Amino acid sequence: MSSVSQELKDTSVASSKWLDAHYDPVANLYTFSSCIALSDLHGDGENKLVVGDLGTGVCHMKLKVYRGTGLLSESTLLDLPTGLVSFLMDLHEPRTPAIAVASGPFIYVYKNLRPYFKFTLPSLEVNPLELDVWSQAREDMIDPMTLKEMLEGLRDKAEIPLSVRSLRFLMLEPQEMESFVHLYKEQPIRRQTVITCIGTLKKNMADDDAVSCLVIGTENGDVYILDPEAFTILYKMSLPSTATLMDVTGQFDVEFRITVACRNGNIYILRRDSPKPKYCIELSSHPVGLVRMGKNVVVGCTDETLHGYTQKGKKLWTAYLPAPVTTMALMDLPTRGFQAVLVGLANCEVHMYRDKNLISTIKTPDVVTSICFGRYGREDGTLIMTTKGGGLIVKILKRTAVFDDRDSAPGPPIAQSIRLNVPKKTKLYVDQTLRERENAVAMHRAFQMDLSRLRLAAARAYVKALESSLAPMSASLTEPLKMNAVVQGLGPSFKLTLNIQNTAASRPVMNLAISFLYDESLYSMRTAFFKIPLLVPGLNYPIDTFVECLSDKGISDIIKVFVLREGKSAPLLTAHINMPVSEGLALN
Repeated sequence: MSSVSQELKDTSVASSKWLDAHYDPVANLYTFSSCIALSDLHGDGENKLVVGDLGTGVCHMKLKVYRGTGLLSESTLLDLPTGLVSFLMDLHEPRTPAIAVASGPFIYVYKNLRPYFKFTLPSLEVNPLELDVWSQAREDMIDPMTLKEMLEGLRDKAEIPLSVRSLRFLMLEPQEMESFVHLYKEQPIRRQTVITCIGTLKKNMADDDAVSCLVIGTENGDVYILDPEAFTILYKMSLPSTATLMDVTGQFDVEFRITVACRNGNIYILRRDSPKPKYCIELSSHPVGLVRMGKNVVVGCTDETLHGYTQKGKKLWTAYLPAPVTTMALMDLPTRGFQAVLVGLANCEVHMYRDKNLISTIKTPDVVTSICFGRYGREDGTLIMTTKGGGLIVKILKRTAVFDDRDSAPGPPIAQSIRLNVPKKTKLYVDQTLRERENAVAMHRAFQMDLSRLRLAAARAYVKALESSLAPMSASLTEPLKMNAVVQGLGPSFKLTLNIQNTAASRPVMNLAISFLYDESLYSMRTAFFKIPLLVPGLNYPIDTFVECLSDKGISDIIKVFVLREGKSAPLLTAHINMPVSEGLALN
């Protein structure tokens, strides 16, 4: 009896870490983890839920967008979606991400929830013997039964697979073959592959708002990296088998790693410097989930096991699960520095693993088919799940939730729980981090105080410059002027050009003069004072004068320019011109 009560207590503690924000058992959402994403589609700081809904599998495929608990918009998809990602295509403002939906041989790109671009996979090479056989059928040189026998011989022996048309023909009943041949014999044969998985790869920066490339895996075992703007193929890699699951990390222009789970039951790791797989992980059973956590790869398999591997394929640990795996996702909480793996099981549970330690269990009303964790709306720790019956579950992680690193599963303690000797530099860094975390409020207040003082000092200096006419722009509303100066020449003679502009809307400015103040032992000017003609609004008035450098010691000084108004002692504008060193005298 005590063991049962203890189990109920543990379950209640685990469930208390989450707030049940929303549950809609009839949301009619049928999707997988690869077709669900969280994205700030409108650039307003509020993430939306984007779902590629499979519908019935034959019809009613839709791209749905949720905001909060309500459906914001939906668009019809022409075929079943195999993957959905959110990515930034360019650096244009506002920084709104695009949505890429992989479906069949196409990628449909949506910008601002509207169709923007459609990318089509390149066609594959067709077997020349297959072309010759269909050419004979087109010229009525062979009958449908002979065509079937020849195509069956090619299917068993040819290195290049048959096209979809030939495979469909071989599936027909004998009475349907003749009509099929007459219908398609005049059309060219094409062999087109389809997309099986999709991911994103940062182009040249690791920032969250950096431009990303699309990475796609295809049915014929190729992996393509696409340019985010032109949607051309930047890089092509080949795999021994069809890619089913994919995880991408790194930057395309620097170094990247693509971890791919394939249909042959192996995991391959691709790198930038090689078009072929760099490492291979051979699994005991087929993978159904793939998540990268730090530098390790966590794989869920069909034999109800969870494995941890290094990037080079070395096995770290194995955890045994109570039920088959239905889906997996990464739980990343950067604000707390916390990462874990969420594993959906067929027994209506979601297990949370940190390495091989089971740290939490979430009970669900139905079998979970997709999991997505991240920022939803304005809440960072949001867990979104869809169920086998089409339900939608939204949970929010409590800010007071604490996860223990020790394994909550029954059994002896694991050997990996032994603490390691931490180096001094690492300990110093950790202590500094803890100090900053404990004194975060005081540090933030000090920073804000210093920032306010800096802003006040800058504002006072700016006002003083305007009041004393020390700035190259006038603060007067009656004479709104702007001036800049250009010095030309190598010396000892310089040409000084002053560009003066009246920035008023319609009022001209007149009765102005320009005066120069300089060291007469270093420079001489032909005209140190002259009047300015009437300044028409909006026009730029260049005024030229010449300056002669008198010193041969290779030194320079500042020439002050004052724009004066008749009858006023204070100048309207002031400019300080840093004269260059006279190179002519220096050479002599």
